[in-house]
Amino acid sequence: MSSPPESGAQLDAASPLPPDIEAADEPVKVPLAIEDWATVVIMALLACITFANVLVRYFTDSSFAWTEEFSVFLMILLAMVGGCGAVARDRHIRIEYFSGEGSMARRRRLAQFGAAMVALLFLLMAALSVRVVWDDYRFEETSPGIGVPQWWYSVWLPIVSTAIALRAIGLMIRRGRQVDEETRAP
Repeated sequence: MSSPPESGAQLDAASPLPPDIEAADEPVKVPLAIEDWATVVIMALLACITFANVLVRYFTDSSFAWTEEFSVFLMILLAMVGGCGAVARDRHIRIEYFSGEGSMARRRRLAQFGAAMVALLFLLMAALSVRVVWDDYRFEETSPGIGVPQWWYSVWLPIVSTAIALRAIGLMIRRGRQVDEETRAP
């Protein structure tokens, strides 16, 4: 027979909730609707340009040259924005071999450490990609498909990487507060 679920906040969004509680996002300072709406807009743009390209190709036997390049950019941006929302909701991919066992305090400390490592990775990625954007701008690189400035695409990497890092820092702070609350509780 299994023991009843622990009361209080759950470790992460992947932890099972009791059946009588609805799943809800943790309260955060910056609304998660930003990532949600950005995802909707990007998906709508992808659907519209892909549909338009299919229609044009069907009726004219040629296609818009810009749609493939722009679709690839939008898919990469969609993955990054989706990753930002996943980090904020603590639903990103993780290896639970080490954190699956042990006390809740240990699991929360490991979740906090994981969030810190995600933040470090994406801050490093943001810092390094600023140089890429600068080089694209300085050397006037153009995209291979339609010849627009390459920095129009690459400028989004440091921006979204910074957003992911900030979401990970917020997650780390929330997990730290949970550990502090547990140690203060009688």
